[in-house]
Amino acid sequence: MLVDQRRSRPGRGHRVTVLGSFTATAHGDTVPLGVDARRAVAYLAVHRRPQHRVDLAADLWPGVPAAAALQLLDEALTGPREAGLLAEHPEGAAGPVALDAAVEIDLDEAMALVRTLAQTPGRADGVPADLPAATALLRADILPGEPAAWLAVERERFRQIRLNALEELSASLSTAGRHAEAVARYDEYQELLRSSVGAATGSGLDGLLPPVPAWPVLRVNRSMQRIGMTPPGMRIARTGSRRLVSGGSVPGATR
Repeated sequence: MLVDQRRSRPGRGHRVTVLGSFTATAHGDTVPLGVDARRAVAYLAVHRRPQHRVDLAADLWPGVPAAAALQLLDEALTGPREAGLLAEHPEGAAGPVALDAAVEIDLDEAMALVRTLAQTPGRADGVPADLPAATALLRADILPGEPAAWLAVERERFRQIRLNALEELSASLSTAGRHAEAVARYDEYQELLRSSVGAATGSGLDGLLPPVPAWPVLRVNRSMQRIGMTPPGMRIARTGSRRLVSGGSVPGATR
């Protein structure tokens, strides 16, 4: 009965996530899918346009003869179709394949955030109302650890998009006077840059977020270090951390 209800409302109340890990849910319940079915749904979640079956099968099963790959695709799509994840096509099962337009996808939400940030570069009104939820969408890769060739291309593409979005978000937060949050987002940007190209590079934000201590630095002698003592209001100097200048002004910031 539950499957019949879902078929009558394809896509309604369904959600697929591909950022960080794969999940598929219908009305809050996990949709049980086999390995091949999960791979097919993940592909369709990343590629929102209808996919020709031959091309989809070739990408999911590279090196497998076309007829055999199409057979594997038919079997893989059975579960998602019964769960109401797939869009109905006029050509039926032989037509192009796509997820139903009503299925919520976290990657779609991330790309919508990216577009919003691109339209409001460095502006205070570009800061999302729900900042934690927004930044969570920019933290994770597309299905990290999955070795498929098509995924490697899409993963790197999204990583570059995330880099730009995090930089824009940091600038918007700084303009809005939310400096601590701007630093946190910029640190995430630098970490993502290191993981992507192997080293952090210069950015227009370097002038806003100089790598100097936020508090007075005390050179602690060895005896103080042994007993773990640091005077109140002081901290031990560390390198490699980016903080706002204490008592200084930030260009473009409002008070």
